[in-house]
Amino acid sequence: MDPIMHKAHAADLVNAARIRAGLTWAGLAAAIGAAPVWTTAALLGQHPMTAAQAGVVVEMLGLGDDVAESLQQQPNRGSDPAVMSDPTIYRLMEAMSVYGPALKALIHEEFGDGIMSAINFKADVTRRADPDGDRVVITLDGKFLDYRW
Repeated sequence: MDPIMHKAHAADLVNAARIRAGLTWAGLAAAIGAAPVWTTAALLGQHPMTAAQAGVVVEMLGLGDDVAESLQQQPNRGSDPAVMSDPTIYRLMEAMSVYGPALKALIHEEFGDGIMSAINFKADVTRRADPDGDRVVITLDGKFLDYRW
């Protein structure tokens, strides 16, 4: 019996097939009826998909049941150090390093002692036109969870 394909390998196959097929992450998300950010994260190995979702994706991309099986597995969430050095990801981490303490203070001031959940969470990326160059708008939408004893 062969082992289940590692999620990183499945992600590489999905991305290559997506590019070669001329499909977008948003198009794949629409096909499975899920949000683009969640779908992209799932296809890159950060969330498990349902059998139905995985089936639609592998059919669209011409991939096998081994990829569908991998897409349904629970992930080890997070990123490896090599990914963290990517300029876009690094700049996002830099923004959190600079503005994270201020955001934390404002969350505590507005909501009290607690955190924004990354489990009960939604995210979105949009483009906003600006005369000085288009702007990237990232919305992080997490449920507030108060600390309780």
